Amino acid sequence: MKNRVLKFIKSTSGIIIILFIIWMIFFDSNSILIHSELNNDIKELNEQKSYYENEIKKDNIELEMIQSDSGLEKYAREKLFMKKENEEIFLIEYDTISD
Repeated sequence: MKNRVLKFIKSTSGIIIILFIIWMIFFDSNSILIHSELNNDIKELNEQKSYYENEIKKDNIELEMIQSDSGLEKYAREKLFMKKENEEIFLIEYDTISD
């Protein structure tokens, strides 16, 4: 068995087949390495897609809230720190760093 493998590797067709396999794995434009990089890119893009879909859902919920008068006032007070006339606003910030 060992002699057969060595004869095949030493033969011209064996060398050509080995070179072809090496070429397809490393140097070809459709190589396994490029396919793995492209699969990683696809995975990353799918993660970005799901992130942006979730952000769109959050924005749609916020948009529905803003379209009512009370929701608009609440949004303006909480996010934009707006106030009515003759009204004072106190912002309380907590120090999250503990000694």
